[in-house]
Amino acid sequence: MVPRIIFGRGSLNQLNDIIAPKRLNIKAPFIYLIDDVFKSNAWLTSRIELSYDDKIIYISANEEPKTSQVDDLVESIILITKERPSGIIGIGGGTLLDLAKAVSIMLTNEGETKNYQGWDLVKNPAVYHVGIPTISGTGAEVSRTTVLTGPEKKLGINSDFTPFDQVILDPELTKDVPLEQWFYTGMDCYIHCVESLNGTYLNAFSESYGNMALQLCKEIFLNDNLKPKEAQDKLMMASWHGGMSIVYSQVGVAHAMSYGLSYLLGTKHGIGNCIVFDHLEEFYPEGVKLFKAMKLKHNISLPQGICSNLSDKEFDTMINIALSLEPLWENALGKNWKNIVTPKKLKDLYKKM
Repeated sequence: MVPRIIFGRGSLNQLNDIIAPKRLNIKAPFIYLIDDVFKSNAWLTSRIELSYDDKIIYISANEEPKTSQVDDLVESIILITKERPSGIIGIGGGTLLDLAKAVSIMLTNEGETKNYQGWDLVKNPAVYHVGIPTISGTGAEVSRTTVLTGPEKKLGINSDFTPFDQVILDPELTKDVPLEQWFYTGMDCYIHCVESLNGTYLNAFSESYGNMALQLCKEIFLNDNLKPKEAQDKLMMASWHGGMSIVYSQVGVAHAMSYGLSYLLGTKHGIGNCIVFDHLEEFYPEGVKLFKAMKLKHNISLPQGICSNLSDKEFDTMINIALSLEPLWENALGKNWKNIVTPKKLKDLYKKM
């Protein structure tokens, strides 16, 4: 679990006081990885006080994070710092948070990032790392994984060293999120809850967090009387609790299949989950019914026909990526899942998208 959390409007202003005791020495800077949409946003950047040789690296979140991108960032940081930095601070959505977690791990572990995609492959503790989400829903601020697209697969670095040492949850930072992005990342949280609560890995711990996040999602996306600030606060907490639920259980069919879309087509995680989940009545009938109601209420039109022109080889690539995520399928369907989900079944589902 993340050991230290601060929640509240304006809590970003506490950042400098929080990290000051963690500075190793004046030659060991903090490296800020920040979504480049904030590059010209003085409202946020003016609140970040750089000391000594601290550096900001602005990163585009237009594409899903890649293992090669992590390797390049680590190399750049080593050239900048000459020695181990005091810490990595990620500010942005799920992409930036996952990159911050991955970079902090790879600064203390040898080799290429792709070699750590999997479960419990990390040997050495990461450098001190802080997560500050500017959009709510992904759960990246709390999870023990950092989802990356590698040369052969899309898979997280899942380890006890992945979670942030400190998270700052400041709902004010989410006030300018565009409607569609707000919906897609919010639905990522909703789908976390549905997949966790309907999974075979469910336990009392994950169930309590999942139920709380699910109730918050219903309030946020179906309640006409919720004020904007209240909705921002609640979605940030839904994201946290939904993330906690899957930390202690697992996700399921939508995430497994969306990884295939992301790997082959570069589909962003949130919208990919929505595209897939829209066709999963067989697996999550009540969850999909409620999702469609939320989609209608917020006038969201999902992309259609994104798989219509794919070759058999491309379908096979997506299917193989999806089927490689065995813990997700076992959680969704039990130990005999291979008797239920066949390559043909997945191909038929992908063809609907």
